[in-house]
Amino acid sequence: MPASLFDDATAQAQHAIAPLAVRMRPRTLDEVVGQSQLKAPGTPLRRMVENPDAGGSSLFLWGPPGSGKTTLAHVVSLATSRRFVELSAVNAGVKDVREVLEEARRDLGMSGRQTVLFIDEVHRFSKTQQDALLPAVENRLVTLIAATTENPFFSVISPLLSRSLLLTLQPLTDDDIREVVARALTDERGLKGEYKLEPDAEGQLVRMAGGDARRALTYLEAAAEGATGVRTITIEVLETAVDRAAVRYDRDGDQHYDVASAFIKSIRGSDVDAGLHYLARMIEAGEDPRFIARRLVILASEDIGLADPTALTTAVAAHQAVAFIGFPEASLTLAQAVIALATAPKSNAVRTAISSALDDVRRGLIGSVPSYLRDSHYPGATKLQHGTGYVYPHDEPGGIVAQRYAPEPVAGREYYHPSQHGAERATADRLARIRAALRGQPAPGDV
Repeated sequence: MPASLFDDATAQAQHAIAPLAVRMRPRTLDEVVGQSQLKAPGTPLRRMVENPDAGGSSLFLWGPPGSGKTTLAHVVSLATSRRFVELSAVNAGVKDVREVLEEARRDLGMSGRQTVLFIDEVHRFSKTQQDALLPAVENRLVTLIAATTENPFFSVISPLLSRSLLLTLQPLTDDDIREVVARALTDERGLKGEYKLEPDAEGQLVRMAGGDARRALTYLEAAAEGATGVRTITIEVLETAVDRAAVRYDRDGDQHYDVASAFIKSIRGSDVDAGLHYLARMIEAGEDPRFIARRLVILASEDIGLADPTALTTAVAAHQAVAFIGFPEASLTLAQAVIALATAPKSNAVRTAISSALDDVRRGLIGSVPSYLRDSHYPGATKLQHGTGYVYPHDEPGGIVAQRYAPEPVAGREYYHPSQHGAERATADRLARIRAALRGQPAPGDV
């Protein structure tokens, strides 16, 4: 058998036994599901695919797992006539990088052929390894395509990032995952129409995938293998194959709201274990981690407030972290936030304070801003006596003066009533003294 035929036969055999996710990898940019913002005419990726011999900027592909980073690099490798080299930052070192760059220099000098270097999980490269890439990227010895699941502004050296374009991939939607699954069921490279996926099983598969196309195809392949002889993938077959019970949870139905409500009420009630249980149910059901994090941010002010001033900081940090790491790692971040908020002292004083103030405003208790508090920085303000009589607190001992700030209709109204829980206990004592000073009254406890 001629060597070329032998090589073709070997490649076909290897492809036949490859995982479903590999066999179904798109071959063209138009086959890629999702990421429409990166596939539009004139975008860097479109230009790189349609003009493979033209020079192009190096690219960083940043997105959650299974969103298509490796797929896009694979599409470029099929379209380009340039030499395509792939490295994984998990097992490649500086020596490997320098060997690739030397070969690229040799190819460019001898044949004029350019090199595209794809580095998966580039955030795992050390600063030294990233530094080794910098001259080659700057001089366009290679066109770098680097994939990362972590925020490159934190994980990639700034000189390398500044010489490249950053493309952000969005998590795949449920509809995107359904399209990926449907294609795999019917495509000749996939399951060839030999299996039927029941609607309930499809819904559970989409939820378990959590926006990760690779995970969806891996679960589908496992379920198909478990359905041998039956050829119908039911939810029971899927559960058995993946060894994961289906969480009955409809993100658009009652279960979504019931579980979310129980989640918040458990944390409000300081039951950390119940909070973690409902968190786990939402994670397993494929709930959007950003939804969970937003609920925690709201709770931090509504149910904890100034009883623990760090609660809001914790919740906001969790929300930001979830946005750039995604599942599965985001489950740790959310769990940490749940534990911190559930065990924090509780107070709804912030919620009741703003609710009372809003009620007064809606009832018409508004009044005019006192003249001495009005803006006095524009021409004519002096004639109107705006600002006249205002006492600057920083000029006075203690920094607080007897002065009315609220308009007349709500003068003396008290909206904020600190609890005696956590840090609000000290706030309550200080607030009583402040209010007394503002009214020119003796501080509580003074004679």
